[in-house]
Amino acid sequence: MQTELSKTLGVEHAVFGFTPFPAVAAAISRAGGFGVLGAVRYTAPDDLKRDLDWIEAHVDGKPYGLDVVMPAKKVEGVSEAEVEAMIPEGHRQFVRDTLAKYGVPELAEGEASGWRITGWMEQVARTQLDVAFEYPIRLLANALGSPPADVVDRAHDQDILVAALAGSARHAVKHRDAGIDIVVAQGYEAGGHTGEIATMVLTPEVVDAVAPLPVLAAGGIGSGQQVAAALSLGAQGVWLGSMWLTVTEADLSSPAVTRKLLAAGSGDTVRSRALTGKPARQLRTEWTDAWDDPNGPGTLPMPLQGLLVAEALTRIQKHEVEPLLGTPVGQIVGRMTGERSVQAVFDDLTRGFEQAVDRINRIAGRSGT
Repeated sequence: MQTELSKTLGVEHAVFGFTPFPAVAAAISRAGGFGVLGAVRYTAPDDLKRDLDWIEAHVDGKPYGLDVVMPAKKVEGVSEAEVEAMIPEGHRQFVRDTLAKYGVPELAEGEASGWRITGWMEQVARTQLDVAFEYPIRLLANALGSPPADVVDRAHDQDILVAALAGSARHAVKHRDAGIDIVVAQGYEAGGHTGEIATMVLTPEVVDAVAPLPVLAAGGIGSGQQVAAALSLGAQGVWLGSMWLTVTEADLSSPAVTRKLLAAGSGDTVRSRALTGKPARQLRTEWTDAWDDPNGPGTLPMPLQGLLVAEALTRIQKHEVEPLLGTPVGQIVGRMTGERSVQAVFDDLTRGFEQAVDRINRIAGRSGT
């Protein structure tokens, strides 16, 4: 599964694996793909440094990258406390009432929320980059469009390729004009923040719009046959995220979430603003249903929604309140039916890819060539 881009980066397979888990990122690179560590949860620079040190020690010299979340436009002089003060009391009461309805226990006295939206704020992302640029990362990806111009320049000065996710050809052209090296065409099927155009439609549109820039296809891809389809549409690789949530190297820290993922079908996700205020595909739960109910207060824009629900999500996760318990994941969740290693995932991908290529060769009358 090699392409011009994978050869440029020195990887065996054109499979880019996004994950919040260092052990998974390292295993992806060791298996011949390109591991990309998600940095959004690292609000303390020392924590990111610790995990990048670990990856360096366990990646066997293979290349890897980092994914950050930062806006292209900077908002000056706004603190987290000032932003949080904008949250209406009615929305806070809705959260309290919903948690009380399901009997979700409070956090212990003095216990802080384990998940905050601060990783979405530019100043936090810049501290992550200050750490990351001390390491030999080969790729910097941004999930909120093109990074600021100075970040792109800084990456290029260190011979680091820059990638940005796009949900439309229009967004992809903006990335190209901003000096981005790789566009990730993320279809509607993908987990997390995603647009409204399906991968099969989006990928060739983006390929045509930004040629000759390399494009990675993302969303609804979890088999070798789907990798072959993406490459046939003009992509130079695939970007996989959801598939790694149930690998044995992952650390979801919640057996209940893993059980729900393994039991879910491809129709058991929903594109909801309940998590961050922007549409994000995730497991459908009674929590997402409550926020999407037209009789409710409705979600707030980013970053207000994320700040509003941070403590609630920590309580739900800590106490594993299953009706409310969810996670971002794509429609490919229907293929995630058992726990297996990263290497086993790659074995399945390569086997399916070979079968797909052989099938097309037979159809084209080129069998055996």
